[in-house]
Amino acid sequence: MRTMGLDVGSKTVGVAISDAMGWTAQGIETIQIDEESGNLGMKRIKELVKEYNVSSFVVGHPKNMNNSIGPRAEASEKYAELLKQKFELPAILWDERMTTMAAERMLIEADVSRKKRKTVIDKMAAVMILQGYLDSKTL
Repeated sequence: MRTMGLDVGSKTVGVAISDAMGWTAQGIETIQIDEESGNLGMKRIKELVKEYNVSSFVVGHPKNMNNSIGPRAEASEKYAELLKQKFELPAILWDERMTTMAAERMLIEADVSRKKRKTVIDKMAAVMILQGYLDSKTL
């Protein structure tokens, strides 16, 4: 049983999966979505849930720096609710403030080109979200 971490945006969803022991997070892919038209990538999520035997979701919750909930956090809340309904699995919201910036910083430090960073940033943010959650469970 594994946990799936998701970094939900309006155009992409970064996906990470825990190892079977629940200790480490690995980036899997970035799913192209179109929030406006209602294409939220559920078909691909379903395939990944089956492939990796997922037992729960951790969805990034991008609160504002003052801890308030803005439009992106509301969208993540709706996405988490949709996951719960569609898959009948727990979906935990995880505070993801600064994860995308931290992921970008790590990729810059690793000398990843701007073009390549754009293709992996959401997947990397999903890894950071999921790893933060996994680490909190072992403390």
